[in-house]
Amino acid sequence: MTLSVPVAMAATSLVEPVAPGWQLLVGALAAIAVIVGLITWLKLHPFLALILGAGVVGAAAGQNLNNVVTSFSTGFGNTAAGVGILIALGAMFAKLLADSGGADQVVDTIVGRASTRALPWAMVLVGAIIGLPMFFEIGLVLLMPVIYLVARRSGLSLITVGIPALAGLSAMHGFVPPHPGPLTAVQALHADLGLTLGLGVLVAIPTIIVAGPLFGALAGRWVVVPAPDTFGAAEREEHAERPSFAITIASILLPVVLMLGKSLADIIIDDPTQRVQQVLDILGTPLVALLIAVLVAIFTLGRTVGMGRAAISGVLERSLPPIAGILLIVSAGGGFKQVLVDTGIGTQLADWAKSANFSVLVLAWVLAVLIRLATGSATVATITASSLVTGLVQGMGSTELSLVVLAIGAGSLFFSHVNDAGFWLVKEYFGLSVGQTIKTWSIMETLLSVTGLVMVLLVNLVV
Repeated sequence: MTLSVPVAMAATSLVEPVAPGWQLLVGALAAIAVIVGLITWLKLHPFLALILGAGVVGAAAGQNLNNVVTSFSTGFGNTAAGVGILIALGAMFAKLLADSGGADQVVDTIVGRASTRALPWAMVLVGAIIGLPMFFEIGLVLLMPVIYLVARRSGLSLITVGIPALAGLSAMHGFVPPHPGPLTAVQALHADLGLTLGLGVLVAIPTIIVAGPLFGALAGRWVVVPAPDTFGAAEREEHAERPSFAITIASILLPVVLMLGKSLADIIIDDPTQRVQQVLDILGTPLVALLIAVLVAIFTLGRTVGMGRAAISGVLERSLPPIAGILLIVSAGGGFKQVLVDTGIGTQLADWAKSANFSVLVLAWVLAVLIRLATGSATVATITASSLVTGLVQGMGSTELSLVVLAIGAGSLFFSHVNDAGFWLVKEYFGLSVGQTIKTWSIMETLLSVTGLVMVLLVNLVV
């Protein structure tokens, strides 16, 4: 799905193609086929398959093997640093949330107040709220205990419950500032931030409904998987009391508030010399915000239910082994993505699209789609596509500029597949096969993208 800000920004500069366009395209398609074949038919671990796939890309592009290794290592390391730390902190928080009974409290409240038919709609709302200021990876890790328990308690398919939450998280990242992709596109195209934010919410709402609860009900029939016990419900000690719903929600929303505070400070104050913005910038950095959330949760979710120091230490220790494989796979996905980026295939695809005769809105969407398919990063697709259409938006009004930003955001969500770290994150957390992940997550992302473009074009007809 998307990388954290430092990782994404490091990968956004345009790279000159190292080989003819057809050769790069064949190499990328061959690598993807190799990865899927190794995992699906030979049952090879995705970590190894991604490494071999990166080698296929480099060989097809005629790159020096040392350069391929360097690219893969750089992408692996950047992803591990930018996303891996956040996943580890998120897993600690999630384990505290589960073992303290806080996740049960949230689930009981949701299940108790919503009918079975309304649960997917409740989950899409939760996903959208959590996803507003938060990176997809963080929001997913924080929501997984709730998704698991809602599925188990309600008897609904894990997919039926989870897809709406994923749709809410992903749509916010693609359409709504202050996420790094839309925010950078706003700045690059000199669009109005407030107008883009408002139109982004307008476009996101029907888009999430289509790709979330409506598609989730259908996908839940295609793919039936039980909710795993990743967060150790069987190991959970029964405590005399649970943390209250208010304390639990406050603990969950703490990192959200801290990150939102940073984003608002960057927009409203916009002066790095101001002490208030400096403090909010530090507190709202994803790593710092999640670290604070874990430390606070030790008291609000741990100590309040009677956990001693040894019990809390045990909870935190048990949170990490289950995610070791996820960290390796997600980081390898980042390495594979970086090898693709360094071949310049994203630049080549963008050049091909620009030579076609499309409207600016459709062209902006196509550019973002092609770069997303080639690089696997929604943020890279958004930032690169916006830089490529700057010369085509001269003289446009503020509303049109905002719609171009949203068209790019829609394109950046198109068909997440094996070169996207988010693909592997969803696959592992939901316990899916590659094929099942494509039939659920990848199609959901495509629905978000296509429906988002349709909504942008409809809004363009009205305003």
